[in-house]
Amino acid sequence: MKKLYGLAFLFVFVSCIKKKQEEKVLDAMTNGQWKVTSFVKGSNDLTSNFAPYRFQFKTNNTVDAINNGTVENTGTWNEDVNAQTISSNFINAANPVVLLNGTWKITNNSWTWVEANQTVNNELLALRLDKQ
Repeated sequence: MKKLYGLAFLFVFVSCIKKKQEEKVLDAMTNGQWKVTSFVKGSNDLTSNFAPYRFQFKTNNTVDAINNGTVENTGTWNEDVNAQTISSNFINAANPVVLLNGTWKITNNSWTWVEANQTVNNELLALRLDKQ
C-alpha cells in the first residue's frame, strides 16, 4: 500500500513540474511581441518580407500578425513542450504570413529567441523569431 501512495505522490509531483514548465513556456511566448529575424525557404532568404511585422501570441492560443502597428490577421497557435514543436495557422493570410502556417520543430531556443524549421513540399523552411 505504501508503494501505491508513493507512486501516486510521484505522479502528482511530476504532473506539477510539467504544468510549471508549460506555464513558463506560455509566459515566455505571450509576454511581449516577436519579430521574424530570419526566414529561409530552400535557398531563398525571405527575411525582408517580414520586416514590417510583429507577432503577439496570446494566452487564448490566438496570435496577431501586426503589420506596421495594425493587426492584419489573427491566427491560432499551439505548443507541444514534449515534442518541442509550435504550430500556427493563419486562415486567409497573404504572403508572407501564410508561410508561417504549419508545425515547426524547435531546433534551438532561449527565453528571448526561437529557431525552428519544417519541411513543406520537400523544401526546408527555417525560421528565427526574436522577442522585441
